[in-house]
Amino acid sequence: MIEAKGHNGHVAFDGEYVTITRKGFLARTSVGKGEKRIPIAQITAVQWKPPGLLVNGFIQFTVPGGNERRSAFGAQTSSAIKDENSVLVMKNQAPAFEKLRAAVEEAIAALHRPASSTGSAADPGASLADELAKLQHLADAGALTPEEFTAAKARLLDTTGRPPAAS
Repeated sequence: MIEAKGHNGHVAFDGEYVTITRKGFLARTSVGKGEKRIPIAQITAVQWKPPGLLVNGFIQFTVPGGNERRSAFGAQTSSAIKDENSVLVMKNQAPAFEKLRAAVEEAIAALHRPASSTGSAADPGASLADELAKLQHLADAGALTPEEFTAAKARLLDTTGRPPAAS
């Protein structure tokens, strides 16, 4: 589980869902208090504007059917305040959000990579190795706990008809 606390919300990524949680007065005056869970399969893009010395940045998750609008010059961050799929980020919070962004983008990319097990006899083990490599990358990025990694690996190996190997 990767978590990052922003100025107007908290974002968590567990490998399957991005969860945005908002509490307190700032949440009530901007988007509203509560929690929003977005399945990783529904996220089409991640927009990242890093914070500067004098301005806050933001992370924004794009979903199909979302009502995005083009911000006027210099108004991206103020527009992000009103977006339920965005969280403002201050300079000291940026490293945690960069790690979260990398894990979410890798998970999105993994969903869109073509499977190489389309019946080609060139390398029948490539898709299994690719899937195991993806799982390892998510585990290394902190998106999966060791227990989640082991369980996912066992499911993957079980669906291929091969017995799970000891880790």
